[in-house]
Amino acid sequence: MASAQRLARDTYLPPMSCEALSSSPPENSSRRSAAHADQPGAAGATARPVVLALSGHDPSGAAGVQADIETLARAGCQCVSVLTALTVQNTARFEAVHPVSSTLFRKQLTLLSSDITVSACKLGMLPDVALVEATAAYLGEARRPVVFDPVLSSGLGDAFASAALVRSMAECLLPHTTVVTPNLAEARLLTGLDDPERALRRLLELGCESVLLTTADTTSGAEVINTWVGAQGAPVRYRWRKLPGMYHGSGCTLSAAIAARLALGSPVQTAVEWAQEYTWLSLKHARQLGHRQLHPERFHDRAG
Repeated sequence: MASAQRLARDTYLPPMSCEALSSSPPENSSRRSAAHADQPGAAGATARPVVLALSGHDPSGAAGVQADIETLARAGCQCVSVLTALTVQNTARFEAVHPVSSTLFRKQLTLLSSDITVSACKLGMLPDVALVEATAAYLGEARRPVVFDPVLSSGLGDAFASAALVRSMAECLLPHTTVVTPNLAEARLLTGLDDPERALRRLLELGCESVLLTTADTTSGAEVINTWVGAQGAPVRYRWRKLPGMYHGSGCTLSAAIAARLALGSPVQTAVEWAQEYTWLSLKHARQLGHRQLHPERFHDRAG
């Protein structure tokens, strides 16, 4: 990995203003979208990039596909989705996860892909090996940016990933991934390594283009330190003031926000930085809907 000196390249990012959130898409995104302006229904307007979310369903609406839809909409993208699982949970309890039939999943993914072209793909909960393999087959043909949030446990810490599932994710999905966004526990499971720096390097060796390692799950101090590294560069650390409370759907928000910016044409590091700012503000303005975990406010600049 990098030396301690190289790893010490830290970035302190201030909270983002509403003006920054409302900034225009990158120029290449506008050119790409303009190609669709003459299609029926476009009425000369710039089309929004489409992002495919392969995610589970959270009945509370804080995480899973609902988090993807809200985040992508706020970032200026259109979300299409194929559900991977139904869960039995609320903000205080997680009871079960029920994977969608891999046959049904493949059929829906094939039918959707034959009709709508997507600009990026976001992977969330994939709770069995058959779903991972079906997803890998799709990604092998899709050739577009992929953001992978390796969901291996519930937001309350209930683990549901077997060793075979973790191995399948590492072998089948990471080679297709543009950005993988594990927390420390997920990075350790995917690599079998306890040391964060070695785990970062191992994730790159497994085939993904870049890694954003988050630490909110283990941080007890006043700061959360996330580390991003690409295959060619030195790691960059981002320091964030730790917010009080427990949040449901923060990882979904972060990964969907990265996918949105990639779909809009941003460079990977720019997308990673924008997504962290957006997620931090969503958590800062989180709402209490249930008895325990808070719901991120993904339209925080518009909330009353």
